[in-house]
Amino acid sequence: MRLPRSLRAAALAAAIGLSAALPAQADEQFFPLQSYRVGPYAAGGTGFFGGFIDYLNLINIRDGGVNGVKLTWEEGETQYEVERGVEVYERLKSHPGVAAWNPLSVGIAYAMIDRISKDKVPLITINHGRTDSTDGRVFPYVFPLLLNPYSETSGIVNYIASREGGADKLKGKKIVVLYHGSPYGKETIPIYKLLADKYSFSLEQIEVPHPGNEQQSQWLSIRRAKPDYVVLRGWGVMNPVALKTAQKVGFPVDHIIGNVWSNSEEDVIPAGDAAKGYVAITTQASGAEYPVLQEVIKTVYGAGKGNLDDKKRIGSVYHNLGIVNGILNVEAIRIAQQKFGKRTLTGDEVRWGFEHLQLDPARVEALGAKGLFHSINVTWDNHEGDGRVTFQQWDGTKWKVVSDWIAPDWAFLRPIIEKSSAAYAAEHNIKIRTSDDTPVGQ
Repeated sequence: MRLPRSLRAAALAAAIGLSAALPAQADEQFFPLQSYRVGPYAAGGTGFFGGFIDYLNLINIRDGGVNGVKLTWEEGETQYEVERGVEVYERLKSHPGVAAWNPLSVGIAYAMIDRISKDKVPLITINHGRTDSTDGRVFPYVFPLLLNPYSETSGIVNYIASREGGADKLKGKKIVVLYHGSPYGKETIPIYKLLADKYSFSLEQIEVPHPGNEQQSQWLSIRRAKPDYVVLRGWGVMNPVALKTAQKVGFPVDHIIGNVWSNSEEDVIPAGDAAKGYVAITTQASGAEYPVLQEVIKTVYGAGKGNLDDKKRIGSVYHNLGIVNGILNVEAIRIAQQKFGKRTLTGDEVRWGFEHLQLDPARVEALGAKGLFHSINVTWDNHEGDGRVTFQQWDGTKWKVVSDWIAPDWAFLRPIIEKSSAAYAAEHNIKIRTSDDTPVGQ
């Protein structure tokens, strides 16, 4: 049935008016977030994802997105559980314009490797994940940015050497590694053995069963062993318990070196005076004095869009890690846009951006992050970067940087990484990429 001409004209005019009232659909780049804001590791999750979202909000509010492409996101609560993380992946993977996955969970990351490789979307495992995924020849879609467990270990040993007056002074020293009883905690057992052999120091590795509430027997063993240093490879409640128990048995706190998941305010504040003087590795400094943090405070929190409920956590270790993670994700998109166009990118195009994510100290300074982190130099076959770390010491109220930026021993580590990745490639029938296999889609 046809409408009278007058009614058709009125309907057309109404439709035109309605469409004019609606905003044009802008290009959007989407971040699915497998966050954890409840559960035993909520402190890390709220800080990290809070910082990540704060930075995305900064880019949207201040810059209108990345070259006009708005950044969007949706959170799915995982409680740091693998099954929940996979459910969030399956639920959000079909959303248009997925840029990258950033789970901040070793277990969830492991469960996603086959999935993201099939779907051709990058998986970012900043400071964690599979060590051998540093080898982009075998893992083209996985990016353990800034640090992997082996480069962390090398950095810690290099730092101890610097305190002792050089690598040759490690000979005859005794180091105990106190590690979380999980796949994450156990991952560095082989590399500590190799480094002990290389530098001729005595090594003992002691497990603390999850979650780490009771460590009396482990620290009594440490007191009997009388090591020169204890490396704390902890997570969650294990860390403050370790510091308090060390104080009880009389082990000097300034000779405990925390790993990258034992370096936050949430690890030291609950330990009280027992934490004063404790040293830990980090890929990014804490504090809110950096220009990018001041921008976040002014522009994001000033607009009432800050993600942290407690503003005192702005500039904390986990929050700043989220800020740095935001910088790396956004800059990968910006770099990819230079090649593919200022539009919504495919996951494979964003992967190309990460493989060309090269931020030297001058670019880091231009981003307002001088001193917050050092630099990163990702290539098609090195998906981590330079692995530079620094060390911070807790003075009872705040962290203070106490070292220069330290690089790991890549000449020693790379052959070990390639041996492991080659075994993975053989097991999974993966063709090892060469420099000719780097275009989008390869």
